[in-house]
Amino acid sequence: MNPIPPSATAVVTGAGSGLGRAITLELASRGVSVLASDVDLATAEETVALVRSKGGTAEAARADVRRDDEVRALVDGAVDRWGRLDVIVNNAGVAVAGAVGEVPLEDWRFEIDVNLFGVIYGCHYAVPVMKKARRGWILNVASAAGFVSAPLMGPYNVTKAGVIALSETLRTELETDGIAVSVLCPTFFRTNIHKAQRSAERLRQTSAKLVEGAKWSAEDVARLAVNGLERRTLYVIPQTDGKLAWRAKRMLGGAFYSVAGKIARRQLATD
Repeated sequence: MNPIPPSATAVVTGAGSGLGRAITLELASRGVSVLASDVDLATAEETVALVRSKGGTAEAARADVRRDDEVRALVDGAVDRWGRLDVIVNNAGVAVAGAVGEVPLEDWRFEIDVNLFGVIYGCHYAVPVMKKARRGWILNVASAAGFVSAPLMGPYNVTKAGVIALSETLRTELETDGIAVSVLCPTFFRTNIHKAQRSAERLRQTSAKLVEGAKWSAEDVARLAVNGLERRTLYVIPQTDGKLAWRAKRMLGGAFYSVAGKIARRQLATD
């Protein structure tokens, strides 16, 4: 167990709504001071207002995680405000769906810039600060998509698999530096990522159905994510279906993808 102390400070990207807002509120409820960032400053400010209404400490900042200078400014901003950075949550993400060869390359680049480079930038600038302090907590938000690799989700799958690989690498590199690393791999839960999804209308409708009908809330996932980070759990897989998919992949090997493809095609056929 490696509990985050109430005096800790944190940066959360994509904090203006959904899971990012829920994680910000979860950290603040534990006494952590949070720099809540989003590409839409107004939504980050709404999150901060919610934190303060509950007696927590938070500040808002605008950052486009596709820009390394803006991510660096977040890390520097936390250090300037509070003298250190203890926790970084690389959460900002978007969804692009469609078949390989049909998804426009500009959408691939957009997805990779936000979902993967945004996380790389956060780790690149936060790790040296944490190594100097000999303590820290890094939570990278991936998805079960990163190991399930469902069809018609190529850009999303690739970026989330990359986040998992980066987190695994950091775990080995930082094991002796007092820094905890966790990668969050949820399946579907109630959030709003599908509303800005770049994909064909049919795929957007399918995603909306799965997300809006999910039993899990963003708050449920946020609580387990922070708990997992404190326990130094590398792979935080909250839901049962995600855990089953994780185990099935390891049991079935390559045959897993034949099964997963059949299930996905059956799902699309019924929508």
